[in-house]
Formats: sequence, C-alpha cells, structure tokens
Amino acid sequence: MTQEESGAAMGKKLRLTPEDDFPEDLGKVKDQKLQILDSEVQRQLDHEVIADGEPNRETEFRHYELDEEFNARDER
Repeated sequence: MTQEESGAAMGKKLRLTPEDDFPEDLGKVKDQKLQILDSEVQRQLDHEVIADGEPNRETEFRHYELDEEFNARDER
C-alpha cells in the first residue's frame, strides 16, 4: 500500500460518509459509540464543505440527529 492509499484508507475510517450505515435509534447507542459517531460525522461535514463547497443533506441530518440525542442525554 502506498502512502497515499494508506492516507486515503485512514481518512475513510475517520469519516462517516452518507453511504455508510447509521443507527436508526441513537437512544440505544452507548455514550462512547455516540461520541465516535459524532466525530466521524463532524469530520465528514468538514470534508464535504472543503471538497464540495457544501455539506451533503444526509450528513447534515445525521449531525442534527446526533446533536438532538446529546441534548436529550444532557437533560436526563
């Protein structure tokens, strides 16, 4: 694997693309996994804005859903 391929593979692991699976019920996701999902979605948002000039709607929706779940957990 070349350095470029290695970097691309690593970047993919750090981001959650709109095509990747996403939990239907975030309320069932453990805190640590939720934090990981949030980081992956945030990295994907950043990537889309830089690469495409705007975020994908699915990524925006996932970001919103994660924020809502974090807010709900904070209120408990």
